[in-house]
Amino acid sequence: MSRLNILYAQSGGVTPVINASAAAVIEAARGSERVGKVLAARDGIIGVLRERLIDTSGLSKAELAAIAHTPGGVFGSCRYKLGSMEEGLQDYERLIDVFRAHDIGCFLYNGGNDSADTALKISRVGKKLGYPVQCIGIPKTIDNDLAVTDSSPGFGSVAKYVAVSIREASLDVMAMASTSTRVFIMEVMGRHAGWIAAAGGLAARRENDPPQVILFPEVPFDEEKFCRAVKGSVEKNGYCSVVVSEGVKHSSGEFLSDAGSTDAFGHKQLGGVAPLVADIVESRLKYKCHWAVCDYLQRAARHIASKTDVEHARAVGEAAVELALAGESGVMPVIRRTADQPYRWRIESAPLSKIANREKKVPKKFIAASGFGITPSCRTYLAPLIRGEDYPPYDKDGLPEYLRPELTELPRKLSDFDL
Repeated sequence: MSRLNILYAQSGGVTPVINASAAAVIEAARGSERVGKVLAARDGIIGVLRERLIDTSGLSKAELAAIAHTPGGVFGSCRYKLGSMEEGLQDYERLIDVFRAHDIGCFLYNGGNDSADTALKISRVGKKLGYPVQCIGIPKTIDNDLAVTDSSPGFGSVAKYVAVSIREASLDVMAMASTSTRVFIMEVMGRHAGWIAAAGGLAARRENDPPQVILFPEVPFDEEKFCRAVKGSVEKNGYCSVVVSEGVKHSSGEFLSDAGSTDAFGHKQLGGVAPLVADIVESRLKYKCHWAVCDYLQRAARHIASKTDVEHARAVGEAAVELALAGESGVMPVIRRTADQPYRWRIESAPLSKIANREKKVPKKFIAASGFGITPSCRTYLAPLIRGEDYPPYDKDGLPEYLRPELTELPRKLSDFDL
């Protein structure tokens, strides 16, 4: 019986734990006699189109262990949207040519909503073009907006970083508020879904604890109401800490920080919303205000990763290989929560058609009646996802030991391809 050759690729914005999924895929595949080669594409689907493939057999066990606790995307990622078969036939024909040239029987695509769409399209197109290939998505997104799965690998670690950061920064503001900064604003990612902003609410333990104000994409921004909330906190507590999602919108549906351009997937490019909100505070309330944008820091903070999140990331990687060996295609391993206290979960399989291009937003029941905080049920949902630590090893100089391995690409068998 011929053995299954697998091609793995990373897609979209990376996470603190996407490499844990990558390492788990490779380790699980090596543990099966039914798997032949495990290749990885450099820079996601673009690497497949350009036939930039890496044979992962060159990675040692020690290197795989180091990769698992290294942030970023070890094989490189990309944002590239495949069109319909009619629009992008050339791309699909090239993908099939590459799969055929390297005898690839299964394509594992580690990404979010748009990546699930890519994997679904390839799973359907392969049959039409005479080379059926198994396509399995592996969930990843810091935004936690993937449908079906209870949570998305990558989110728990970002949530932990955000909750820790707003708690620490608030202690600083609290100490200086009598003579200096009164308001601190921290901007986090989240275009349409406010899960990361909600995670900031985990920093609070008692009433009036920071953050006193959370701005969600799901709640239209009301400037008057916002100013009243900030002023109320300063008058009561001496200061105010704010967590704002980059995707906060006006009641008209326009982003506060619309930069006027779009990315490769057609999504609006967002500028910094924190300075815009800070300007409102300073001009209307006359409070001294500082702001910060978490940006890449939140999704690269492997040094404070959630143990639960790392376990999720590894589990979906291993499950993807199991699904491949079971002959599945057009599916994604997802996390199913079975209990809150104690937290329990298992891995199930879900069709990509129920995940691709769908978005899971923060439900109304998770947002406080004021619109500026989280509810107890939201805390119950979020709390297990940030639990536990999975620190990377540190070197003698006190820095995390992260690995950027030397990756050698296979000789190409096909001609150049222009994107």
